[in-house]
Amino acid sequence: MKDTLKHQGMRNQLAKTVAAKGITDKKVIEAIKSIPRHLFMDSSFEDHAYQDKAFPIAANQTISQPYTVAFQTQLLEIRPGDKILEIGTGSGYQCAVLIEMGAQVYTIERQNELFKKTSRFLSKIGYKPKKIIFGDGYKGLPDEAPFDGIIVTAGAPFVPKPLMSQLKVGGKLVIPVGDEIQTMTRFTRTSEKEFKKETYGDFRFVPLLEDRN
Repeated sequence: MKDTLKHQGMRNQLAKTVAAKGITDKKVIEAIKSIPRHLFMDSSFEDHAYQDKAFPIAANQTISQPYTVAFQTQLLEIRPGDKILEIGTGSGYQCAVLIEMGAQVYTIERQNELFKKTSRFLSKIGYKPKKIIFGDGYKGLPDEAPFDGIIVTAGAPFVPKPLMSQLKVGGKLVIPVGDEIQTMTRFTRTSEKEFKKETYGDFRFVPLLEDRN
């Protein structure tokens, strides 16, 4: 598949849609405008790529709704050069948004099929995370901690303690918490032992899988 003027026009419209829903961070909106989302989906579903909705991908996962991607990214308050850990690489679309905004991204995927496919794909289209790891997102990435931000792109029934401990002071964890319906939650580390908690309404995500071994 190619990226055409038609696709760019559809992306511009999508960016207007997410802005109308309350996304105010101009860098987030520019990232939505820049990234060819149709390349992250099967070519037979190309017509759906620039609609503001989630869509199924491999391994019973989804490519998140663009508004949800933009919303979570905006909550991270990314600055160029920030070190960001992403839990749930999925299609790679959220990862590409973070890279487009100048973040250094470390990303973990639990599904081996997606890990292999997305590792190759992101490199092919020029979005290169610092590291892409096949592993258990609940454990985070202690060897690379601390992080300026951590983003979880699947529904977590609870907040994993390792993720909290891997934040820098001043760093933010954005995570949807809950079982069938999740509450978007942001934790900001205010000191070594203290965190500020904020909630931002209900969302629906696929579940965050844990390595039971």
